Amino acid sequence: MSPGHHPEHHREAGVSTLIEYVIISGVLLFLFVVVVLQVNTNIMQGPAETLEYTAFTDIGNGVSTRIVDVYAIAPVNGNISSSFPLPDEVAGQDYFVNISTDAEGNQNVMVYQSDIASNTSLSGISSTRAASGNTTGQGMNRISYDSGGF
Repeated sequence: MSPGHHPEHHREAGVSTLIEYVIISGVLLFLFVVVVLQVNTNIMQGPAETLEYTAFTDIGNGVSTRIVDVYAIAPVNGNISSSFPLPDEVAGQDYFVNISTDAEGNQNVMVYQSDIASNTSLSGISSTRAASGNTTGQGMNRISYDSGGF
């Protein structure tokens, strides 16, 4: 055996390198799992919910405007109806539209889907005429007015 040559040192160096690779791989795998779990929540789901809320607000404003327009030209005696389309889906999902009166007597157009909802006031006619009903985004939608009531 030559001086300075230690076979035990080479075996320990190989084990140290292996342990180093295992630890680094474990840490990187852990970070990868954390990043994958956070991507869906922060990068995909958050912006999709913002898009849905904004679209629901736009839809509610459009429905409110159409209702006010129909009631603005409604005859004193008689009836009138108007058909209008709504988007079939928002962010790839169905939604519902509900026109109702709350506890304070304010009329609202609520557009919702599971846990996301947008309320738009129906302030143009709420003090003079009652409006109610519901629909979905599928197909043509109709607003009807009858001076004799329904």
